[in-house]
Amino acid sequence: MIFRDRAEAGRLLADRVAAAVDGPALVLALPRGGLPVAAPIAERLGGGLDIVVARKLGAPAHPEFGVGAIAEDGPPVYDQGNLRYAGVTEEDLAATLVAERAELGRRVRRYRGGRPAPPVTGRAVVLVDDGLATGVTAHAALRWIRGRDPARVLLAVPVCAPEARDRLAPETDGVVCLSAPPGFGAVGRWYQDFAQLTDEDVDLVLKRFHHALK
Repeated sequence: MIFRDRAEAGRLLADRVAAAVDGPALVLALPRGGLPVAAPIAERLGGGLDIVVARKLGAPAHPEFGVGAIAEDGPPVYDQGNLRYAGVTEEDLAATLVAERAELGRRVRRYRGGRPAPPVTGRAVVLVDDGLATGVTAHAALRWIRGRDPARVLLAVPVCAPEARDRLAPETDGVVCLSAPPGFGAVGRWYQDFAQLTDEDVDLVLKRFHHALK
């Protein structure tokens, strides 16, 4: 399955998520790419849209290869298999961790404009991204959500590597994925339009859901 763009993927995903949730739910997107996917889902569920800011920790020699991730004020989450594959240790990522925490803080300030993190205690929550390759960023976000005592957490993505889906399933109350092709590769190969998004794109989506951005 090849999606035209993230918006189409979100519209297709919304029906499956609505059937799985069966009621209102707070939709939390991983910015930037998760927001255009999450918007149609939030409209369908009627429970609101917000964000969880997370950053991948890439291997020093291959920054695109995720070996760990951090979310908001949570501790780092590492993929031990990916660490071994990349030939690095957690200690080797110390400088990367400092840099990514700084960028994560910038994005939290930029996107929320002083708003507090979304309250999730006792609520049904759907975490949305535009795809799962290693799944490590979503893993960090799920740990952050779980630490705030939601009633239920679902993970929803249009496309995912089967291994990432299976690895994350125990962290959730369900994974909704439209396509899990073998030989997954990069998320972008499953979209005709996978343009890089900007902070301004994040603003536009959040403003539609009545967030007061500064």
